[in-house]
Amino acid sequence: MRIGVPRESAEGERRVALVPEVVKKLVAKGHEVLVEAGAGEGALVPDALYAEAGAQIGDPWGAEVVVKVAPPSAAELGRLSRGQTLIGFLNPRGNPEGLAAVAGAGVTAFAMEAIPRISRAQSMDALSSQSNVSGYKSALLGAEHATRFYPMLMTAAGTIPPAKVLVLGIGVAGLQALATARRLGAQTTGYDVRPETAEQVESLGAKWLDLGLEAAGEGGYARELTDEEKAAQQQALTDATKGFDVVITTALVPGRPAPRLVTAEAVEGMKPGSVIVDLAGETGGNCELTEPGQTVVRHHVTIVSPLNLPATMPEHASALYARNLQALIELLADEQTGALAPDFDDEIVTGACVVRDGEVR
Repeated sequence: MRIGVPRESAEGERRVALVPEVVKKLVAKGHEVLVEAGAGEGALVPDALYAEAGAQIGDPWGAEVVVKVAPPSAAELGRLSRGQTLIGFLNPRGNPEGLAAVAGAGVTAFAMEAIPRISRAQSMDALSSQSNVSGYKSALLGAEHATRFYPMLMTAAGTIPPAKVLVLGIGVAGLQALATARRLGAQTTGYDVRPETAEQVESLGAKWLDLGLEAAGEGGYARELTDEEKAAQQQALTDATKGFDVVITTALVPGRPAPRLVTAEAVEGMKPGSVIVDLAGETGGNCELTEPGQTVVRHHVTIVSPLNLPATMPEHASALYARNLQALIELLADEQTGALAPDFDDEIVTGACVVRDGEVR
């Protein structure tokens, strides 16, 4: 198949969909790759490296399959034509108008964030690969903005105790944030509404934040908390948050506003110079005082809410994303001929497909 790699046009987006390492592998399998001039510039990948890998430098929009990072702009949609296939982060839950426009163009679309979270699809799981980048960078941002050291320091002038870092939300980003903060010498603690994640937190050498609420029900399932218990849980979390130097929040609910975990009361009670790094800014933020995309100071606490953190580490973020795309492309290709032949009886293909036959799925 012919695969096109456009230059990303979204503001601040420095990643590129395919890197030379992956291009070389795709070309070796008989695919033709067309890369727009300057597509890898933001990730510091020159056109010459793509050419060495076997790609052609030219117009990618006429290719059978167009692979992107960010959703296409209106101008880019105008360059797509009926019968093409588009693959990328398409924000299917938050961008219905964009998907409708893709459907109107007669394009089949696969959203990387819609790939089922099953073991067979791990190599295609771009949400996880990019969340690893976000979690790593969030720990660094906490250290950068904090007025205190992360590690314990023993000096002739006395001993400095380690910073206390709390991570709320124990998914891929949260686990990476815990691991990175611990490597930097911080005293780390994790919390999630799912008690089964406690083992993952402790496996990284971090402590589990026990709020003292028991929600065990019959048959090993958690029971629903009463309104009074929910209020007690939030107050317990608020009280606990006040004792940390850095709080990193990563809690997201697909298609819904981010849950509010850090209240204004918690921010006001934190020590001056403390930091909150809110990774949920794109859906409103986990902190009540977050301003998405901004760094603000409230009650002498710095609240950092970066958007699109993976784009700030474009080299490795692009490399990971390109491998995810490679795995999906290979699944969509016929094993014998290499031609595009998606098997819509495959749960990965069906799950990832968000536009087909002129309809949003």
